[in-house]
Amino acid sequence: MRTLIYVPVIHSSADLGSIAKDVAAGGIKHLGEEIWLEHRKAVEGFWDAVSRYFDSIDVSGMNVYQDGMVAEGEVGHRIVQETAGAGSKNYQLLSRLLERGASLVKTEDLRLVKQEHDRLIAITQAKSTTRKIMAFIRYKLVKNILLNKRDAYIAARIDETLGDPGQGILFIGAFHDVRRRLPKDIRVRELKDVDKIRRYQRLLPFHKRFRKQFDELGQYVVSEV
Repeated sequence: MRTLIYVPVIHSSADLGSIAKDVAAGGIKHLGEEIWLEHRKAVEGFWDAVSRYFDSIDVSGMNVYQDGMVAEGEVGHRIVQETAGAGSKNYQLLSRLLERGASLVKTEDLRLVKQEHDRLIAITQAKSTTRKIMAFIRYKLVKNILLNKRDAYIAARIDETLGDPGQGILFIGAFHDVRRRLPKDIRVRELKDVDKIRRYQRLLPFHKRFRKQFDELGQYVVSEV
């Protein structure tokens, strides 16, 4: 039996590399500093709860698949350490898993990840409102196509590399849909409910209108696994 622990993640600014400052500035601008700080605390609480779970189980021999991970071996480990050092709780957890005997697996196609990253960079670095809008439109036109291609590639990588019997862990953005592309013989366990994590992120810009629901989902985000 092949099993996969499926972790739908909420990315923090530290996960985003060169666009982190722009994302944080945009979050404060559109949400207000108070809600942005509340959101940051929720993201930290999410990773604290996920980390406590993985710290409590034996991960030796498990394959680890990470959203955005385009390498393995020495290069992959260097990416993990550098991103963990930049403050990413996701990658700090990843580093501990590897130290405890888990194996890092190249998860994504560099070409596809770069295409998406370049389009996001174009939005954040646009020098005028008009150029920013145009860059955003260009990104929206290809976003779902790129996401589908990435998900198909990730699912294929898991199928190719997860032995039978074998155990794996997938850390993947909540708006990805890798699960439905996985072979039927892989038993999937969602560590957090994907739909609830997605709803929390969708309601974030509308927190004032849906305050009660947003607060309830925020409590779920940080709840114990």
